[in-house]
Amino acid sequence: MLGCQTRTQSRPASAAAAAPVAVAAPVSVEAPAKGEVTQARITRDQAKELFRSVDDILSFASKDTDLPIVHSVKRKLITRDEVSKYLTEKFDEDQGAKRLERSEIVLKKFGLLDRDFHLRPFMISLLTEQVAGFYDNKTKTVNLLDWIEPDEQKPVLAHELTHALQDQRVDLTKWSDVGQEDIAKNVDEDNRHIQTDEADTARDAVAEGQAMVVFMDYTMRPTGKTLADSPEIMDKLKDMVSDTGGSPILARAPLLLQKSLLFPYSEGLMFEDSILVKAGKDAAFPAVLANPPASSFEILHPKAYMAHVPVPVLRIPDIHPLIDAEYTPYDVGVMGEFDVRIVAELFGGEQIADALAPEWNGGIYYAAQKRSAVTAEAKESPASLGLLYESRWKNEDSARSFMTVYAGQLPRKYSGLMRRKKDEADDSEQVYTTNEGDVLLSISGNEVFVSEGFPVELARKLRDRIESVQSDAPLQVAGRAEVRGLGAAEDPGLSLVRVMSSAGVIKAAAGRYTLVGR
Repeated sequence: MLGCQTRTQSRPASAAAAAPVAVAAPVSVEAPAKGEVTQARITRDQAKELFRSVDDILSFASKDTDLPIVHSVKRKLITRDEVSKYLTEKFDEDQGAKRLERSEIVLKKFGLLDRDFHLRPFMISLLTEQVAGFYDNKTKTVNLLDWIEPDEQKPVLAHELTHALQDQRVDLTKWSDVGQEDIAKNVDEDNRHIQTDEADTARDAVAEGQAMVVFMDYTMRPTGKTLADSPEIMDKLKDMVSDTGGSPILARAPLLLQKSLLFPYSEGLMFEDSILVKAGKDAAFPAVLANPPASSFEILHPKAYMAHVPVPVLRIPDIHPLIDAEYTPYDVGVMGEFDVRIVAELFGGEQIADALAPEWNGGIYYAAQKRSAVTAEAKESPASLGLLYESRWKNEDSARSFMTVYAGQLPRKYSGLMRRKKDEADDSEQVYTTNEGDVLLSISGNEVFVSEGFPVELARKLRDRIESVQSDAPLQVAGRAEVRGLGAAEDPGLSLVRVMSSAGVIKAAAGRYTLVGR
């Protein structure tokens, strides 16, 4: 998917067995210092009740998923300040910070984030506002929040303890992190990255989707219903997945962040529910963990996953001899259906997105950074990148519609935009001058090619080479067993999913689904 991987690994697991259940941490009830601003915290008795409930809810989750309890789960009470510190440390980790920085530049080059938007501080604020509890795989600990009433936390516990059961079943760190961190530097590595691009994101959606099923079933427990026997509830949820009400920060977040934050919860839940209703509990839980989907396409289309439908992925040829003298490899990956929907909605509106997204039939992108960008400031600018994007559509009309939508957003990204019709080879091309270099858009049948930042003559050579290796039998996503151990890039739109979902269940998801379940 678009952008580099931006995982913070805030639910990382280790292979070591969990220690015995921790003793409940004392809850401070001391009077605040003079002039100190405090927020309400649960009492010592409430904390004890919450700690006691962990084992009962773990048993419920185990029965609901057919995932056995291998050992008890440690539990810890933490403050809002500790949550904020935890998230900040994750974002400041060397690899995490580098991935986030790289993703931000690619996303801005695509126009999915405004040039003056600062991703890191916004995401820390967003996740601090949104977190409603989390399980840490590294310490094998479920973290309880000392400012939320026990009755409000128990459904969240059902969600997070499902992650504990998943961890005991497959070791979530190894299971969910199947890619490598290295940047692809040759054609073989480029195509290996493309083949395995979305595996991590798909697995995150499975993990969160399973946990959301248990969350819903726990919430509905007083009614005697479950998702498996209440299909009408899922119909209601489908109409609510884009709601950002109740979250001031999320409501003003860029569309990309809103969609990425909710993807593993909403689409993961829909995916798991489809399998649960169609094939039963074992298929939806243990079997999916054993044989997870390898792409966001399969998450969005669970019937395709169950039917083992091949996922279309385009090829990239060896373009390194054309560009490596002046550019260094930066990023390569899939531009998936999820990304197309965001681009189309952002630049054309929801109605156009609804029409175009199902017509997607494959897409890849490649980003390279100018070797002349030597200062930190230059390297952090989208102007330092050259970007290639090849997309395939199910018909020519959809391809032309997408090209029109994409061209329409260029004035938002660039100043000094000027179309150079005299330099266009024919009516299949659009050539522009911008403050960040040339832009070339072209269409050939059901394929659209985009180059931004590369000189137009070089862009045409790259286009011709890329189009020459495509065929009616596209390269397919690597088989699910093959994904293990292979390098993985990250789709631009879903590059943020791993950061988001790793923070634990979010209020935007929990609040929405709790409302429906009652």
